[in-house]
Amino acid sequence: MLKTAAIAFATFFATIGPVDLAALLPALMPDDDVLRRRSVAVKAVLVAGGILLGFTLFGNPLLGFLGISLPAMRIAGGILLLLFGVNMVFGRQTGFSRSTDEEANEAVMKPDVAVFPLATPLIAGPASMGAAVLLTAETGGDPLLLLAVVAALAAVLAVTLLLFLLAAQVRELLGVTGLHVVSRTAGVLLTALAVQFMLDGVLSVAA
Repeated sequence: MLKTAAIAFATFFATIGPVDLAALLPALMPDDDVLRRRSVAVKAVLVAGGILLGFTLFGNPLLGFLGISLPAMRIAGGILLLLFGVNMVFGRQTGFSRSTDEEANEAVMKPDVAVFPLATPLIAGPASMGAAVLLTAETGGDPLLLLAVVAALAAVLAVTLLLFLLAAQVRELLGVTGLHVVSRTAGVLLTALAVQFMLDGVLSVAA
């Protein structure tokens, strides 16, 4: 159970990227005061949490309904996370959890950025949604393991909210170099996890 929770925490932390998001919040709301930013941060985390919790709780039924086997999900999810991790390591922006230029321009024109682009696609993006489904599938329907995944998701979202509330301090403390170090380190870890997921899928088919 602890191993499942640790893997889930590391996967969600890498795909959501709380540190990167904390540095991004002031840029999305340059003219808003601290109280307004905190209100938006809480709303964004709650909305994203609901989305990701839905994918976590209903991941297995969804796979069964679509006729997707666990090995197939392991391999497909591993490929998705591998691509995301590689881009993190090399510092490339991707569409997995980052908004496009058009989306960013649209967000600037909106008074409330909590739901878009913060909640989705920045927090609850394709990579984190895919990770939720994959991690749920890995539990094999075990309630305790599923609880561990949900607890890990809640922990990462709590860290995300905390860093949102301390966004200005985080950006000032780490600076550009520090943010890159954190992002690339998480990318390396996510890449290794992705390869392990794919290996497990291939071995399951071969067995």
